[in-house]
Amino acid sequence: MKERLKLVCLVKIVPDINDFTYDYEKNFLVRDNAKSILNPADACAVAAALKLKKSYDAQMTVISMGPGSVLKHLEDLIRRGADEAVLITDHLYSGSDTYATARILARTIERCGYDIIFAGTHSMDGDTAHIPCQAAELLDVSVMSNVMKVREDTLSDTHVQVEVAADGQNVVLEMRWPAVLAVGSESRYKLPFIRYEDISKDVSEHITILTNRELKFKEDEAGLPGSKTKVIKTYPKKYTARQKVIVNNDDDGIEYVYRFLKEKGYV
Repeated sequence: MKERLKLVCLVKIVPDINDFTYDYEKNFLVRDNAKSILNPADACAVAAALKLKKSYDAQMTVISMGPGSVLKHLEDLIRRGADEAVLITDHLYSGSDTYATARILARTIERCGYDIIFAGTHSMDGDTAHIPCQAAELLDVSVMSNVMKVREDTLSDTHVQVEVAADGQNVVLEMRWPAVLAVGSESRYKLPFIRYEDISKDVSEHITILTNRELKFKEDEAGLPGSKTKVIKTYPKKYTARQKVIVNNDDDGIEYVYRFLKEKGYV
């Protein structure tokens, strides 16, 4: 690399599905004081970015938009290996749809500087998968979704190879960067544990808080007024319990597995 590689990772802190409040009058989630977790797909994206950072001694910035309660999650990501974090927080942004949110994120990314932008494919609370593509469009860079693996050893000054889930299999594609890589939650990337000596480490000096004072959006460009889409109806997503089947390592077990794979179209 000619200069130090700049990695940006977009993360969203989502409400715990077992404890959240929804404003049915205004049709948006109330995030203040809600129990929250790091969005699973974003956790995979952070893990992928950390691996690339380690391979190339890259500079890594994590960006998130939300209330002040998000800070503790960003602190933990710095303790896991990110160099710095940016929290975007302003009451003007409350209720922003994906379009308005992508505009806010894109302006922040431009302030930070970037080469490769990582994100999760979708969030648990919205499930639209819009943000990576919208941010890429606003930044005028390429985007690839459903990334299962980034081939670190293929990174050149202009291109990188990624493995992408498509039609039931992984295909290898090469793309030019700068780019947005949307990592799927089905990938094998796992966040590293925080080292014991870093659990209570003060990382506050590595966090920047941005408000609309710095980003300078007009009142009709963010929040509900700046949103192009309107929520008509909401409903909780239903999850189907998976049946666990244990088979013996014998002829009957092998036959069961074969029939199962054949029904799914794998053989």
